Amino acid sequence: MAILKVARMGHPVLRAKARPLEAAEIRSPAVQQLIDDMFETMAEYQGVGLAAPQIHESVRLFVAGIPARTGDDDEDEDDDDDDMPLVALINPEITPVGREVSEDWEGCLSIPDIRGRVPRARSIVVKGYDRNGKRVEIKASGFSARVMQHETDHLNGVLFFDRMKSFETLTFLDEFGRYWSRRDVAEE
Repeated sequence: MAILKVARMGHPVLRAKARPLEAAEIRSPAVQQLIDDMFETMAEYQGVGLAAPQIHESVRLFVAGIPARTGDDDEDEDDDDDDMPLVALINPEITPVGREVSEDWEGCLSIPDIRGRVPRARSIVVKGYDRNGKRVEIKASGFSARVMQHETDHLNGVLFFDRMKSFETLTFLDEFGRYWSRRDVAEE
């Protein structure tokens, strides 16, 4: 496996619509290696999602998830919305469920050290293929729905900036930690 170079904002691959993978390609050694490398790259950069265009591959594939935690360090965390098993999705199609939209903070490995509040559908259904070429349908809400929408946007050449209603919340990560995150905690 290998750690791949992440394309940064400004590289044309991030603004192009990625091509779908053909059924015969999905189980190929090249695509399987790409998926493994994407998981390793996502973990290396402490991300929760990574789309193929972000590593200079213009195909409709993303990986996402949070590795299972071990130990008792997550006792206070009982929000099922933040539970996200590792998944590779190929040729994803997203359908919002209901009209509820939530606005929350997002960042991106292709736009390092920047955060902003982005509105997203609260609940979605994602249809696509898993890494074995099997058709899957995933229902997601909260954080996992946000991640899947963010990664699917990358497959369409869309960055999180494009979804923001206003740039007032656009902030560098250290300023976010200093000012914004405390404000959000105080409001809850």
